[in-house]
Amino acid sequence: MNIKDYLTEEHRECDTLYAKVESSLQEGKWDQAEETFKSFKEATLLHFKREEDILFPAFEETTGMIMGPTQVMRMEHAQARDLMERMEQAIKERDKKTFLSLGDTFMVLIGQHNMKEEQILYPMCDQHLPADEIIEKMERL
Repeated sequence: MNIKDYLTEEHRECDTLYAKVESSLQEGKWDQAEETFKSFKEATLLHFKREEDILFPAFEETTGMIMGPTQVMRMEHAQARDLMERMEQAIKERDKKTFLSLGDTFMVLIGQHNMKEEQILYPMCDQHLPADEIIEKMERL
């Protein structure tokens, strides 16, 4: 498996979890939505950690591109983290309107972010990095 396929699969898993959160909210199942949101947030944060702790440093070291695409991805991760914190608070407060509004913003951000990773950064990583070694390190997190 290459880096692009491995991390793209994680993107899809996170998207699926988020869709389940929204579905639970639409059905008024707040407890279920809250539990699924925790799973979604954990999966997303683990994905970010794999990129920030393993992939990005390896890419930067190998290519010398320190202020390039990985810097943009880190900034977008920070924005996504902030939105997830606010979404979590909205769920706790049972504020469906705020949650869905924040969720829409999150999905636009993460959709554009994932597209840049999948179409630009991950293929560059596959060109420059040993996929098996990187994936093994990411799986250990």
